[in-house]
Amino acid sequence: MELFNRRYLKKLAIITTHPIQYNAPFFKLLYERKNIAITVYYTWSQAIEEEKYDPDFKQEVKWDIPLLENYPWESVKNSSNNPGSSHYSGIVNRGLIQTVCNFNPDAILVYGWNFQSHLKLMRYFKGKIKILFRGDSTLLNEEGVLKSFIRKIVLHFVYKHIDFALYAGKANKAYFKFAGVKEKSLFFMPHAIDNTRFEADTIQPEKIITLKKNLNIPEENLLLLFSGKLSENKNIFQLCTIVAEMKDLPITLLVVGSGPLEQKLKEDFRETGSIHFSGFKNQVAMPLMYAISDVLVLPSKKINETWGLCINEAMAAGKAVIASDGCGAAEDLIKQGHNGYIFPSDDLGKLKEHIIYMIANRGIVKQMGAESKKIIKGYSFENDCKVVEKIMKNIS
Repeated sequence: MELFNRRYLKKLAIITTHPIQYNAPFFKLLYERKNIAITVYYTWSQAIEEEKYDPDFKQEVKWDIPLLENYPWESVKNSSNNPGSSHYSGIVNRGLIQTVCNFNPDAILVYGWNFQSHLKLMRYFKGKIKILFRGDSTLLNEEGVLKSFIRKIVLHFVYKHIDFALYAGKANKAYFKFAGVKEKSLFFMPHAIDNTRFEADTIQPEKIITLKKNLNIPEENLLLLFSGKLSENKNIFQLCTIVAEMKDLPITLLVVGSGPLEQKLKEDFRETGSIHFSGFKNQVAMPLMYAISDVLVLPSKKINETWGLCINEAMAAGKAVIASDGCGAAEDLIKQGHNGYIFPSDDLGKLKEHIIYMIANRGIVKQMGAESKKIIKGYSFENDCKVVEKIMKNIS
């Protein structure tokens, strides 16, 4: 009976490069809700393998939560000589258009245009099938006048091939408008995570106590958490420097992640007892990392931090957040003074001020965490599904 019912649902083809931990739960829920029929087409076929080398993490990465279960998907052969999602010629699928035609969808949802096959598909189907587009680019990275002008021309050309843009937040919406997308074609589809998986109150208290003890973190210390790739654009070296300068205050920084700066950070701050480096942690381990912390700090420069999903994760765990204005999520998720602080990415003195204030006001930090949890409830996969389903319902 279920198969019979699905035959009469509108069909959505979803085009994306490879399975990631933030999209797979959304695809699963969209399929399980049974309001539309979907098939996900992965265009970086080499990445379907169990592990792949991540150049930023500097190691093989195999996510420990299922990414290919409970929704229909296909891997489309990628014939690129240099396969990958970091460059335009890394995704070349000669059979993609025909594969999508065989599915005969009512609409297509494309994740990312800056791949040869994705842009080719958008151009081919424009005017034939409605095209939804998902991307989280922003205008936060600073550019010269000439570069900005050229970028605008290119983006106007690209986005004339879509019908609907699903924007993640205010900075992303501004980008789409800069690219020529009309207001009537813009739909708010919030960046989301599996909020329930990160809720700190689901973690057994003894696990939190044991981990803090194993890390030699004094109970009275304010525990800052940095979670992400240890790269220059994250300002992680500067954050460690700030914490090292406050070694006489009750504060600890837990750095979770790996990347090109990992070895240098460990060497330069090995004598600093207030900084702990845990290395890369997989998805199953991350909720506990948030649970033991008090404040997430994301001090990124205005370079390629289009959102910062660790902010979602920390807020779902009921934590306060300090983030720079280089993070795409900051304007949407952080209410200044209520659940955290936003500071200018080039003003690390202001970051230090916020940290010192939080050390002295632990009760307020706890209140901020409770506020974070309230704010993040609307940023859910369920609401994302409703947005897509609404658009599909109105497609004739």
